[in-house]
Amino acid sequence: MPRGPIDVIVEYSLRRWPQLVERAEEMSRLDAFKLLVLTVLSQVTTSGNTWAAFTRLEERVGVEPHRLAAARVEDVEEAIRPAGLWRGRARALIQLAREVVTRFGGDLEPLSRLPTEELRRELMSLPRVGPKTADVLLLFHYGRRVMPVDTHISRLARRLGVASGGYEDVRKAIEASAHGDLRLVHLALIAFGRAVCRARGPRCWECPVASECPSRA
Repeated sequence: MPRGPIDVIVEYSLRRWPQLVERAEEMSRLDAFKLLVLTVLSQVTTSGNTWAAFTRLEERVGVEPHRLAAARVEDVEEAIRPAGLWRGRARALIQLAREVVTRFGGDLEPLSRLPTEELRRELMSLPRVGPKTADVLLLFHYGRRVMPVDTHISRLARRLGVASGGYEDVRKAIEASAHGDLRLVHLALIAFGRAVCRARGPRCWECPVASECPSRA
């Protein structure tokens, strides 16, 4: 099976950051609602801050739909402070929990019976759930072969010439070109984008596919 640049970068990243394998397993062990909360917390912050905020929220409030829906906003704000933007996020998480309780009785597991595109639409109908957040749940919890795309992955795909369009174009291009476990592909590409193929000052001398990259600095 021919290896493209995405596969080479994934292999490089997993050698450099082997802890990504355990991180993928940690995310997959979470129930759907906990993973949803984790993903909302991860927006515009680091992985370390995301997990710190999630752990504090679980310890102080509880990451369970009924408990979070009934929580005081001040308690949620204090718990998720490490993630930043805690005031807006706290209200968003409480609203999300209330919606899950109202519409699904607090249980997102029965949605697993839905076809992938219908399941994506249901998830995206929830507040603060866009395509990337929905696809994280589809991949890590519901076991669907989809590629969540964040800013790092999108930048990497465009620089490599793998895709040039928007979210769906990048998602489909990587799904078609990447081999193996897409959970690892997702985490590996994000790590590579943060450390090597950075938005500013890309470290092209560290890139294993620099010789074939059309955007090499």
